[in-house]
Amino acid sequence: MSFTWSAALETGHPVIDAQHWELINAVNNLLEACQHEQAEGNIDKALNFLVLYAKKHFADEEMQQQQSNFPDFLNHRNLHNSFMMLLMDLVDELRHFGPSPMLVNRIVRNSGDWLITHIQKEDARVAAHLRKSGAA
Repeated sequence: MSFTWSAALETGHPVIDAQHWELINAVNNLLEACQHEQAEGNIDKALNFLVLYAKKHFADEEMQQQQSNFPDFLNHRNLHNSFMMLLMDLVDELRHFGPSPMLVNRIVRNSGDWLITHIQKEDARVAAHLRKSGAA
């Protein structure tokens, strides 16, 4: 299973869209590493990249929200924090149990599916606000 970037995921904000593409690609790289039972170091590298890139993206996006006075900033930040906690759970599971079919399923549900839903619902609202406020 992998996730495909499509026009349905575009928010219309070039920087946010580029970062979202990178996040989807990072999830796919992690899934591929797990599914092909690559060396644990490759899986760990892919998961670490996803965690670090998600932190960077969320920080960038939250800064834009604050600068443009996005009205739902606190809720949006809480969603990001929840996602980061999910990722940290995946890191712990990987380190304790290694790549398993259950872990791959959790990666799909807890990172890929979450990102797709978040981009289409929440980040689309952020991008619309940024355009409206002239910050895009």
